[in-house]
Amino acid sequence: MAIFVKKEGEPRKKMGCLGKTLIGIGVYFGFCFLLGALMGDMMSTPATKLEENTIYRIDLKGNLVDQASEENPLDAIMGEMYGQTTGNVGLNDLLSNIALAKENDKILGIYLKGGSLAAGPASAKALRDALLDFKESGKFIIAYSDAYTQTNYYIVSVADKIFFNPVGTLTWDGMIAQKEYYTRLFEKIGVEMQILKVGTFKSAVEPYFRTSMSEADRKQTEQYIGGIWSEVKAAVGQSRNITSEQLHAYADECMSLQPQEKYLTYHFVDSLVYIQEMDSILRTYAGTKDYKQLSNSKMTNVERNKVEAKDKVAVLYAEGAIVDEGNGGIVEGKMLKNIKKIYEDEDVKAVVFRVNSPGGSADASEQIWHAMKMLQDKGLPVVVSMGDYAASGGYYISCNADYIYAEPTTLTGSIGIFGTVPNLSKIREKVGLDVDAVATNKHSGLMTNAVINGMNPQEMALMQKMVERGYDLFTRRCADGRGMTQDEIKKIGEGRVWLGKDALEIGLVDGLGNIDDAVAKAVELAELGEYQLVSYPEKTDPLQEMLKLFDTTTPEERLVMKVREFASKPRIMALMPEVTIQ
Repeated sequence: MAIFVKKEGEPRKKMGCLGKTLIGIGVYFGFCFLLGALMGDMMSTPATKLEENTIYRIDLKGNLVDQASEENPLDAIMGEMYGQTTGNVGLNDLLSNIALAKENDKILGIYLKGGSLAAGPASAKALRDALLDFKESGKFIIAYSDAYTQTNYYIVSVADKIFFNPVGTLTWDGMIAQKEYYTRLFEKIGVEMQILKVGTFKSAVEPYFRTSMSEADRKQTEQYIGGIWSEVKAAVGQSRNITSEQLHAYADECMSLQPQEKYLTYHFVDSLVYIQEMDSILRTYAGTKDYKQLSNSKMTNVERNKVEAKDKVAVLYAEGAIVDEGNGGIVEGKMLKNIKKIYEDEDVKAVVFRVNSPGGSADASEQIWHAMKMLQDKGLPVVVSMGDYAASGGYYISCNADYIYAEPTTLTGSIGIFGTVPNLSKIREKVGLDVDAVATNKHSGLMTNAVINGMNPQEMALMQKMVERGYDLFTRRCADGRGMTQDEIKKIGEGRVWLGKDALEIGLVDGLGNIDDAVAKAVELAELGEYQLVSYPEKTDPLQEMLKLFDTTTPEERLVMKVREFASKPRIMALMPEVTIQ
């Protein structure tokens, strides 16, 4: 390539399109190179070397998920600057770290710091159970926070001593399951939701045509929220030596608005101290002033003794809503790719399927169900470990497993299907939008017309039949997977949500346990000796996470894309009711 140098006094020559393009490419790759060089050191996290007299510190902040991606470099910087955990915290990492801390002599104990970790009931129980197991080592667990959410207090109640801010707030007010209803809002703006469903208890669509819970939904909600509350009270009561009756009465007093002295009197906490005093307290428990604190992220980077066994047990994580396409949740295409990797790895001898999902797309659920069945047809035992939710589509993809574990507080079942199609004809009238078309047949452009003009009775009947066929297939899958008849499944189906402990009694699951129990069962079924665990999907590259910051799609564009997706095809869903549990 020629290089042109402008001589003094000569007019500047215009650069051609090719030159501009080449320079643009050079700048782009130069930027990528510099970015890669800049991020290289940040992302190549060195292994943590454990030192003597170490206290493992778990910061109860962020969002507890089954499997966290590699830490975003910017999150790491903010965490170091402000001493806080941001983003997602992997339950898998916590359980592994607690197990390591139990066995390693260099770890003196665990310090539970803070109390705003967002966690579902079953995930919180899994973390709490791991801490209880840690205590069998004889090592200490102490806790401190400025404030506790109710869920976080449930977790830290296992501690030997709970220290608390003298002016902090501890929430112990009871549990509530709250749902939002959009019917009157939609009426005001002119949107009518055309609903098709199967199942008396299939209440996920009630927010679109009711203003409050149906009797059936209220019944099932009272049952599962009451069951979770009973589990929480029993566990806290046992650790803190308080009866369930007392704990229930204290909740009626609304502890979050009570003076801090009552936290002491009622034995919720052991001492009111400021954070500055915790250093001397930790020294006392450590037995030395030269103790070290090791954060969870650093603990995750401690090298483990690698198992060199050839045989593998694959742990496949499925977390979030089940969707046909997209980036978040259980995306059909991505999940099928991971299942294919497991299928093609001849060293994989068993599969643990960790499901934490309220359901979603019926089509994607069927595809994932079929892919998991292919693993079984190959001769691989499949054991399901249910998290906070494995309901509706989440149960669909689980039902054929050789063995299913749930936590007592897992929400599962919700065997039912529904379809929703918005009718925007009233909005169209309000804004004066007219639509005309030429069609070759009666139902040409069915879904577009259904949204613009609303479905006619014949089309509603056809859609309802399609939903009923989906329900028939769903119940057939469950019946075949559980060794029951379709009628038996339908009696406990109807879209009803069950707690894990109740699901055990009616045959929807085989046992109550955590992911470690599921691994042990998979090893037993595969008759393995030595083995190594491998996880799917692999953790996300932090550079890819960072590059998401450069997404230039505007919120308005994303909204339009969502509306187009919503109206482009029938929304046949296997999804449990959307509920906020506090």
